[in-house]
Amino acid sequence: MNFDDILSEINGFGKFQIVLFLIQVLSRISLPCHFLLSNFIAAIPPHHCDVSGLEDGGLFGNLTSDQKVIVGIPKEQDGAPSSCLMFPGPQYQYLFSSNTSEETFPVKCHNGWVYDKSIFQSTLATEWNLVCNKKWMNKATATIFFIGVMTGAPLFGYLSDRFGRRPLLLVSYLTSLTFAVLSAVSTSFVMFAVMRFLTGMSLAGINIISIVLNIEWCSTKHRTFSGIMISLDWTLGNWLLVGIAYGINEWRMLILAATSPLILALIAWRWLPESARWLIANGKAEAAQYYIMKCAKMNNRSKSLTTITPKALMESVEKERGEKKYTVIDLFKTPNMRKLAICSGIVWFGVAFTYYGITLNIVGFGLNPHLTQFIFASIEMPMKIAVYFSLKKIGRRRCEIAALLATGLLLFINIFVSKDKWLIRTIVGVLGKSTSEASFTIMYLYTTELYPTVVRQNGLGYTAFLARLGVSVSPLVVLSEDAWHLLPACIYCAVALSSGVIASLLPETLNAQLPEFIEDIEKTRRGSARRAEIQSEMHNDLLQTPA
Repeated sequence: MNFDDILSEINGFGKFQIVLFLIQVLSRISLPCHFLLSNFIAAIPPHHCDVSGLEDGGLFGNLTSDQKVIVGIPKEQDGAPSSCLMFPGPQYQYLFSSNTSEETFPVKCHNGWVYDKSIFQSTLATEWNLVCNKKWMNKATATIFFIGVMTGAPLFGYLSDRFGRRPLLLVSYLTSLTFAVLSAVSTSFVMFAVMRFLTGMSLAGINIISIVLNIEWCSTKHRTFSGIMISLDWTLGNWLLVGIAYGINEWRMLILAATSPLILALIAWRWLPESARWLIANGKAEAAQYYIMKCAKMNNRSKSLTTITPKALMESVEKERGEKKYTVIDLFKTPNMRKLAICSGIVWFGVAFTYYGITLNIVGFGLNPHLTQFIFASIEMPMKIAVYFSLKKIGRRRCEIAALLATGLLLFINIFVSKDKWLIRTIVGVLGKSTSEASFTIMYLYTTELYPTVVRQNGLGYTAFLARLGVSVSPLVVLSEDAWHLLPACIYCAVALSSGVIASLLPETLNAQLPEFIEDIEKTRRGSARRAEIQSEMHNDLLQTPA
């Protein structure tokens, strides 16, 4: 009797699983709040040089604020005041005519900047003047955070496969809460960057461990539904972020508010169960039986416990398991696992690279950033409902391929839509965001089904590492528009289409039992090879049979 059979006996989706999911919501809704936080804390409001230093004791002191801007700051081609340049002295002639033959050479801002505070009271840009020649530092904050996530993913993946899901979740809660608070009280940009890196590293543990813990407690029949249910946490967190950001426009308080759900998650941790699947795979039969009994009682299936003893649990795996401790290296030792790891890693890079390329560019659609974020969040709900029915009917692989190719196609279309047609750009962008979100949702469920239990967290840690590598690079790609304004869109489009092609090399997992050991993956390969060999022999026999 394997663990999937046990889950079927004690109800693989009952009250126990629902309570588990609800507890996990408390921590998981904080993930989008932090992952998308840079859309608000790193926003760059409209700004221009501070021209108060041009005071000459004469006419300038009697001018209004608007008039001071006219005589102190040159205009861009679109007529707006320059963000990074100013005149060395008041140019009074511009009060009477915008076209003057007198040539005046502007200089860089030397007295700071004045920021528009109609939307954001304070951001990182206004706190440390990360504009103009320091603009790249503002963009780098998102990259630094995701490098932290990229570092934490394989680390927590390895540790949770070694020491269990539950204790490492506690570590993630505590460290995420601590470093997030420290980032909110940072006294310098360097301190903030270090704290955001450590926050990202800690949140990676919540991200990959929580979804695996949920999936490992669900039976085969309910995995699709549970996978979509888990992904709704991201939508709820996205809405929460929009609401918090709309009400709090000061970056320090915004970080604290986005982190607050972790306090409730920390309190609720005591009721979280360990993964019985992991306990069995690691020879902890008595502890596994304790949680299985607890699950059966909550699901009103206590009668099924008569045959589930520690001895029976161990007999189900002793023939195949050894005392071996698995690491990321085991993902590449055998042929089928190696192919699986390489393909899934490439797909994850493309999925995350494209998704965050769209999501972190909310100002590129011409709308208020809060409204754009709200639209992006709202489109996720109907999309995920459609994904659920598609996964049940079509399967994981074909859905993932379709989602990535559709994302690439929509990005390609948006290349040819001019920026002044903001409505069309927004509609196409929202559709691209929805298909990109679909590819993300599918891959989370798909990946947990592809990797065997003994290396599942290692597998998710490895794929999460590559995904966050894609995310880390994604914000910086926007800077390539200085070379050619269409280059970022072309790069995102090419990566989405390429990832869709690579996804076709992954196996289908619809209605398949979760593999427990690497041997299960290799058996599948050998079984497929043997079936192909038999079919080939039958085909040759038919050709040799006389008509």
